[in-house]
Amino acid sequence: MELKQNTLYVVSQGAYVHRDHLTIKVDIERETKLAVPIHHVESVALFGNVMVSPGLMELCGEAGVPITFLSEHGRLIARVDAPCSGNVLLRREQFRWADRADQALELGRSFVAGKLQNARGLMLRAARESDQEADTARLEKSAGDLAYSIEASGKAGTLDEIRGHEGESARSYFSAFSCMVRKNRETFGMNERTRRPPLDPINALLSFSYALLLHDCVAALTAAGLDPSVGFLHVDRPGRPSLALDLMEEFRPLIADRLVLALINRGQVAGGGFVKREGGSIEMDDATRRAILKAYQERKQDEVTHPLLDQKARVGQLPFLQAKLLARTIRGDLPSYPPCVPR
Repeated sequence: MELKQNTLYVVSQGAYVHRDHLTIKVDIERETKLAVPIHHVESVALFGNVMVSPGLMELCGEAGVPITFLSEHGRLIARVDAPCSGNVLLRREQFRWADRADQALELGRSFVAGKLQNARGLMLRAARESDQEADTARLEKSAGDLAYSIEASGKAGTLDEIRGHEGESARSYFSAFSCMVRKNRETFGMNERTRRPPLDPINALLSFSYALLLHDCVAALTAAGLDPSVGFLHVDRPGRPSLALDLMEEFRPLIADRLVLALINRGQVAGGGFVKREGGSIEMDDATRRAILKAYQERKQDEVTHPLLDQKARVGQLPFLQAKLLARTIRGDLPSYPPCVPR
């Protein structure tokens, strides 16, 4: 269990989360391991076989604290939230934008541009810091590929074209991702991005980190009064938080990828923390998941300069700031959505 920056994560399998007056309690094997007042908690995320009492769900609903249910390995399953209190006029305009090809295209360009610029910046920084000539050359080449994709996607006339450029850039990016791994590359090297299921330790780390990031993006959009399910770049599907997936694109390299690389390069995760299952899937043990949660919360406390607001902000605040900027764009208060590309 980790409780920092108002998010309660419960990863212990078999845990029981329940209500005691205005307090959330977490019991493991009938012993209370954590008790925290509801007003100290902004959201609750439960991983795997974690039981929740009806009383706790009622308490969280009354307090406006969402409960997110994820698989043991971070796949989003469901989210229980209080009734939406955002502006219905904003959501109606969001739906109109999603149905208008030109406005959806404009937002799709912005989401992809933010992702590619942050990914390119991460690679160029790694290239400057590398002492291996071959790694530097490979990273600089991939950064060049991303620069081309940034220009090409900005000229794309359809969302499918943008998705095509994003897909090509992702293949180039992940083909060179191992060049940013400076420690234990034989264990944490990557040949390609694999998702369902992850087929090597670094893909398992990335998938879990993306799940944490998606949780925060859903929360940010809900707080801004937007519907996380109705997106622009990602196609709508039942149960899919398409707009949250749109918003998290610019944060993948900025938050999740940097986090995974830091965990590996600092030796905070080890090859022994992963288990290979039948069929080839790779799973993390509890200690590795806890290490990610701890590092993720610490990363959210780091400060960066927001490129538009020109002021310091914690990394954990960025999705919420961007969700508000997206809402202002849809309302017509901003001429275009500015992706977050910190200095």
